[in-house]
Amino acid sequence: MKKLTALLLISALSVGTLVGCGSSDAAKPAEGAQTASTEGEGASAEATTFDEIKANGYITFATEGTYAPYSYHDEDDKLVGFDVEVAQAVAEKLGVEARFTETQWDGIIAGLDAKKYDAIANQVSITEERQQKYLFSEPYTYAYGAVVVKGDNDSISSFEDLDGKDVALTVTSNWAEVAESYGGTIVSTSGFSESIQLVIQGRADATVNDNVTFLDFKANQPDADVKIVATSDEATESAILIRQGDDDLQAAINDALKELRDDGTLKSISEKYFGEDITSPN
Repeated sequence: MKKLTALLLISALSVGTLVGCGSSDAAKPAEGAQTASTEGEGASAEATTFDEIKANGYITFATEGTYAPYSYHDEDDKLVGFDVEVAQAVAEKLGVEARFTETQWDGIIAGLDAKKYDAIANQVSITEERQQKYLFSEPYTYAYGAVVVKGDNDSISSFEDLDGKDVALTVTSNWAEVAESYGGTIVSTSGFSESIQLVIQGRADATVNDNVTFLDFKANQPDADVKIVATSDEATESAILIRQGDDDLQAAINDALKELRDDGTLKSISEKYFGEDITSPN
């Protein structure tokens, strides 16, 4: 599965492109930032982000607000979603309130550089490139590449079985590259919704996507006659993104996530939105 692992890494990188990191001007303290002084010999030290969070009584997370089921507005226009609830649970463990800044993906990381918020909770995939510039919490989402077929299809049970089969996918997607690498013939579609319909209608043998996308589909259409028959060995991991240097905040968030994992909160939130636990590796 080394070939698939490499391709999945390319897919993770394509989810969102890092926009230009802030210049030296972006490192200015956020409005209202507080500083802490230490006694003795007149020495002073600037308060950390986590110090300010505790002093202010809230932590601010950036999220899109248009990315269901992770971050979106319900029929009452309330911000809800998997990432929103995870962030709220983390904040509660930190003993502070969770506040949210909604922003488009294209500028979300630049906003972190500019200190417009304290962290990002928006399915940010962990990549080597990002790890060179930012801190990540421990992962709280694990997504695996998945082969999806019609309920009565017994001829496909692995990625290798895609050889010679019609696979419904957007031709420019990285999933199409994955399917073609296993010998699949691409049936062009405009996206996952159309791809899954072609499989249901019998006009394609399979489609390939991440298992979380499929679980979200099944949560909304539980009677759809499709199933996952194979998943990749390696996962794309997503975590809370934090500025470089905020090590104490990273440690506190990691402690919070561990408690939420241990007490079953993460699993409960995941099952609410996906019907399964996507917060632990397979």
